[in-house]
Amino acid sequence: MKPGDHQFCPVYASIELLQEKWNLHIIRALLEGPMGFNELGRACGANPSTLAQRLERLEAAGVVERTVHSVMPPRTSYALSAAGRGLQDVIDAIDRWGKQHLQSAMDAKRDAATANA
Repeated sequence: MKPGDHQFCPVYASIELLQEKWNLHIIRALLEGPMGFNELGRACGANPSTLAQRLERLEAAGVVERTVHSVMPPRTSYALSAAGRGLQDVIDAIDRWGKQHLQSAMDAKRDAATANA
């Protein structure tokens, strides 16, 4: 299915959302539990501007929920929605695939770099 097609494709739509830089990092960090903005930034490594944009996109997609706590100063926390928590199996599958298919290649590359140093 091409981007201009008008028929909805759940695979294409999911990949479009998850391929945006930092989105999977954010989701993976939030699988550990709710986090404040700064804590989430440290956990995933995104700069504040990018993190704010990605969180807004993930919230609009129904993957992330934002809660503003009425304390002084106001504090905002982010957590995965039920849809976001449903991505646990996807993350686990990517983890298993990477361990099966990429880890040995990464180990060989590291060993080669060490041998050449």
